[in-house]
Amino acid sequence: MDLVVVGVDGSPSSLDAVQVAAAEAGARGVGLRLVHAFVWPSVHLPPGGPPWNPAMARVRESVDGTLIEAEERARRAVPQVSVVREVAVGEPLMVLEIESRTASLVVVGSRGLSAFGSLLLGSTAVHLAAHGRCPVLVVRGRPDPSGPVLLAVDGSPAGEGAVEFAFAEASLRGVDLVALHVWNARSERAHEGPGDPLNAVADIEGLRQDEQRLLDGIVTPWQERHPRLAVERRLMRSGVRPALIEASRDAQLVVVGARGRGGFTGLLLGSVSQALLHHAQCPVAVVRASERLGPQGGE
Repeated sequence: MDLVVVGVDGSPSSLDAVQVAAAEAGARGVGLRLVHAFVWPSVHLPPGGPPWNPAMARVRESVDGTLIEAEERARRAVPQVSVVREVAVGEPLMVLEIESRTASLVVVGSRGLSAFGSLLLGSTAVHLAAHGRCPVLVVRGRPDPSGPVLLAVDGSPAGEGAVEFAFAEASLRGVDLVALHVWNARSERAHEGPGDPLNAVADIEGLRQDEQRLLDGIVTPWQERHPRLAVERRLMRSGVRPALIEASRDAQLVVVGARGRGGFTGLLLGSVSQALLHHAQCPVAVVRASERLGPQGGE
């Protein structure tokens, strides 16, 4: 079923994620699912003791209070949103990965608690972005509420899902889309000016035209599907990661594909995706190529 899932652990970061998730659910016209996951503490009862422990009651009170606060935050943001609470016993990453199999979007904060109930301790947000079965939106930074949706265009087949998601998201939000394609001739480090050693051995203008054609070829079909959406095509010769991080300062959301390879978690996301998750100035949506996207905002 189509719904937006948000991970809740009571931290300020997760409550910010609840507010964003409520807005996403409202724009899509779907329900919002608040998920709190934790590992049940081990309890060793003494012989002849009562079959309960005061610590368990305190855990339940803490969980209930966390979800009540999260629901109040969601309803303040979007009063008409339909909210469902879910408490799951298990590793938070595994619980949210399972939730992502039936969700149209999973939203999490960039930082969580370091004690009981932690959903986003350490690199959990990065792990979920790598393993999630639907787009994952990590709430971080200070987004510009009047800014555009920023799409990182890389031209790879793995990035097609990100393009589709970004166009739909900009349409849902009613904001402009900036399709940014950052290219360099050799490496992340760009050389500019007449002293550029590459200028002596390569046709820089020819390379630039090739990159422009790549950008146009990716954007044009989707722009035709969204004729009322204002789209800026931006081509930049620079280091990919620093250029996207800098551009995120003026955006309300960055959308990027996951290009990593291999079976280890750190390799399931490309270096650009990981850099944005750690350093972007606004929320980041990571979209894997095989993911089922949510409701589209086509016109």
